Amino acid sequence: MKKCNPSQHNNTPVLRNKNVKIGIIVSEWNETITHALKEGALTFLYESGMDKKQVFVHEVPGSFELPSAAAALLDADDSLNAVICLGCVIQGETRHFEFISQAVANGIMRVSLDYGVPVIFGVLTCDTMEQAQERAGGKHGNKGIEAAYSCLKMLELQQKIN
Repeated sequence: MKKCNPSQHNNTPVLRNKNVKIGIIVSEWNETITHALKEGALTFLYESGMDKKQVFVHEVPGSFELPSAAAALLDADDSLNAVICLGCVIQGETRHFEFISQAVANGIMRVSLDYGVPVIFGVLTCDTMEQAQERAGGKHGNKGIEAAYSCLKMLELQQKIN
């Protein structure tokens, strides 16, 4: 079975609704990684035909704050069609990593289900900084691109269903 890496996409989603608005929330923690994820996501969205007026970027201190920021953003602007959450949690010497990773994943899913819009999990959960770098533009592609790709695919699906 051939593995699909959306960082090397060749089938960009086609959105019928050109009035789509997407929020991007980026963690400031591990900023070199999250900045690369943000740049990958923005580049993909713009290359896919989105205008800069359709994409709104906000920063939060860490990945733990991503779900509550996504909910606040959706509360503040009911015209948003999706939110992309970008962060990076790296394993340390304690179990903190496990708790944060699980809470963020569950929180992002909950916001997506509660609001009925795609809230995309673009959070790296890596053992080392090297692994994070490999996924933020290194040999494993840029997971920010993959998050933006997933976002557009989900919006495309919603448009087909509706």
